[in-house]
Amino acid sequence: MIALIVILLVIWAILAILGFAIKGLLWLAILGIVFFVITLIVGWLRRGASRS
Repeated sequence: MIALIVILLVIWAILAILGFAIKGLLWLAILGIVFFVITLIVGWLRRGASRS
């Protein structure tokens, strides 16, 4: 499960970087950042729940 979350975080980070690098794709950067944060929160919550 941790590997999946890390892979998703890498994909979202790459999308955000591409969105900032390519003119006109700011929406892709915003989408990448939003998905990155959501995945980070879900991973954090699942990590905390599995320890309890």
